[in-house]
Amino acid sequence: MGTKLLRSETLRSSRADFSYEKIVMENGLTVLVAPMPGYRAMQAAFAANFGSVDRRFLWQGREVVLPAGVAHFLEHKMFESEQGDAFDLYAGIGASANAYTGFERTCYVCGASGHTDEALDILLDTVSHPWFTRETVAKEQGIIGQEIKMYEDSPDWRLLFAVFCCLYENCPLREDIAGTVESIAQITPEMLYTCTDAFYNPGNMALAVAGNVTRRQVLDALSRAELAPAGACGEKLTESEGGAIVRPRDEFAMAVSLPMLGIGFKETPWPRETRLRHEVMADLLCDLLIGDTTPLYRRLYDAGLVNTSFTSDVFSGEGYACILFSGETRDPEAVRAALLEEISRLREQGIPERDFELCRNVLYGEAVGDLESAETVASDLVTCALRGESLFAELETLASLTRDELQAELETLLDEARSAAVVLRPLD
Repeated sequence: MGTKLLRSETLRSSRADFSYEKIVMENGLTVLVAPMPGYRAMQAAFAANFGSVDRRFLWQGREVVLPAGVAHFLEHKMFESEQGDAFDLYAGIGASANAYTGFERTCYVCGASGHTDEALDILLDTVSHPWFTRETVAKEQGIIGQEIKMYEDSPDWRLLFAVFCCLYENCPLREDIAGTVESIAQITPEMLYTCTDAFYNPGNMALAVAGNVTRRQVLDALSRAELAPAGACGEKLTESEGGAIVRPRDEFAMAVSLPMLGIGFKETPWPRETRLRHEVMADLLCDLLIGDTTPLYRRLYDAGLVNTSFTSDVFSGEGYACILFSGETRDPEAVRAALLEEISRLREQGIPERDFELCRNVLYGEAVGDLESAETVASDLVTCALRGESLFAELETLASLTRDELQAELETLLDEARSAAVVLRPLD
């Protein structure tokens, strides 16, 4: 069934005491194995390069257009089979399981401190053998409909997508990952099978296993699994998106105790080859601007204008890149003005070398610390594999980055003319 080993290599970090093996199977599946001596539990992640923004693609000579929420709907349905619910199978061996859908990919995870072979068998079988009927799809539409309503009651979630809607006109990033009650009502078994045929094939997937596991256990599990042979993958199509934003401001109300502010900056999408480096620099700039050790954050915090909920995020993928600052504040306008002023100050006066080194070292330490968690290692390995990167690429990028390079990056990022502010106010 194409589960023979085609080639393998061991990757080691020159900056951390960590290594893992990358194996490519005959059917195109990328497998990452990271035994971690001293760990009692195993963590596995099986991911498909298919996420919520993948709404248009070419498949078997025709264009397929999906309603919002299909990738997330599919994530839910993959746990169900003719034999029953996979969660019951995991529970029967004392293992845990979960899954999540992002903008770019869908990941299925399991963890076990025993019965490793059985847990891997369940994971591989669950994700490799889709089963959909009209009855089960209709049932799931009701369940996910309730989940969508729950997300609608989440202030952070609502604020995030309100900012995206201000920044983007066509990009599916503006659509909730779970879709809407109306959009998921359009989903059919045939639509789900088209997506699994196009994207849930080995060449478009990666399996990572970390912790208390051996290379032999993983390869044996693959030999037992009935995985699909090598095959074609759907060709993703991205929506055209101009550089201008949709609107610079929005405001709405919810049942919150404090106002919330979201400030988004629409950036020119970064090329795939250099995307990681741009992402790392954007993260570093966010920390330099309003990280919890910066003068701006301390000033706003001491004045009671922000609290520990105020954070930053970087989002990037095919056709989009944006930087977001958000959190609670009793004076949204004052915080927005202070942030824009600090961006201008760093442009004009330059990033102090000492601050650059401090923030870079903090991010570097966090990246090294992530290598101590089997759960994080498994998740990061599949993400890196699907992006065509090494697990150590972030460390290498941080180590090679210079203050001058970051200063030049700041000249192209965080343009006020391409920013939008959304304020969420208390209902009363």
